[in-house]
Amino acid sequence: MFWTYSFLFSFVHIFLVLADGWSRFQNYKRAKDQFFIHGFNRKIAHTYIGSKCQRMAAEVAAEELGLEKQVKAYYAEMGVKWYHYIPYFMIREPLFLFKKKFWSRTFLEKNYTPKFDYSTVQPVFQV
Repeated sequence: MFWTYSFLFSFVHIFLVLADGWSRFQNYKRAKDQFFIHGFNRKIAHTYIGSKCQRMAAEVAAEELGLEKQVKAYYAEMGVKWYHYIPYFMIREPLFLFKKKFWSRTFLEKNYTPKFDYSTVQPVFQV
């Protein structure tokens, strides 16, 4: 029984880690397109404030476009600290595991195709 439980936990955990990585990559691609089109925008940055992983995806996308300082300054202004690892919705909603939004936003993010080929585009926003 112990080994069966351990195997199932490991198998499910690996799947969830891969699905979370996939979802954060989709967030990164979407954030990069949004920042490229609109420049720094508080609403765009706020979309990705919910968890450490989403913030990191937005920060990497912004860094590649020269907007990292503005995004980090916005997160600091909103009270985000370096030790805020637990997603905010987990604290606000203890029954998050039973919400469809949690599963779709955390592990089942839809595939996003970037609108631009960034290998051929010159950086626009220089700080």
